[in-house]
Amino acid sequence: MRTSFAFVVICGSVACGQESQSQMWDFEDAAVGKVPSGWTAAKTGDGEGSAWRVVEDKSAPSGARVLAQLAAGPSPLFNLCLADRTNFQDLELSVAFKAVDGKVDQGGGVVWRCLDANNYYIARFNPLEDNFRVYKVVDGKRTQLATRENLKAPAGEWHTLAIKMRGHAMECFLNGTKHLEATDSTFTKGSRIGLWTKADAQTHFDSIEVKALE
Repeated sequence: MRTSFAFVVICGSVACGQESQSQMWDFEDAAVGKVPSGWTAAKTGDGEGSAWRVVEDKSAPSGARVLAQLAAGPSPLFNLCLADRTNFQDLELSVAFKAVDGKVDQGGGVVWRCLDANNYYIARFNPLEDNFRVYKVVDGKRTQLATRENLKAPAGEWHTLAIKMRGHAMECFLNGTKHLEATDSTFTKGSRIGLWTKADAQTHFDSIEVKALE
């Protein structure tokens, strides 16, 4: 799902909170081998992991640089990379992603209304399991809100994952098609957005776009 924005911010240089109605990152001006400016690696759970770096990927949809999760963490670990100066409540959020590696887990997705590393919503696709799911994470515990099984989006290829949330209602899209709907009132305030993988899922992300809904 692609969205036209009136105000765009590139490569981690972000405006302040709710004053920015839309933001975008393509990482083309970010330094290779580092976490991009304006982003912070975090994790839900214990253990080594959540190693995020800008890397070269000439197959990417927006230039040759992407943000990648590179570590093979333990099975219970959630790898997060959060956009620091974002504050969105009702929103549309999309990302291009490519699953690169992972034996325990693959793929990944987006987080939103993220209060901290232990409290947020997350929508993700897993090519190992062929399923698309949306969850909430509360005090570090993940609870499934909706799932779509037997859905194909092969690893090694670029796909687009997007969500839309207004009030308590959320919709989740994969490659432009809506597959999930859910309603939840756990997180109601504007807060950060970010990226997510699990365990040893090594994934490339590009073309992140977020827009505040009226």
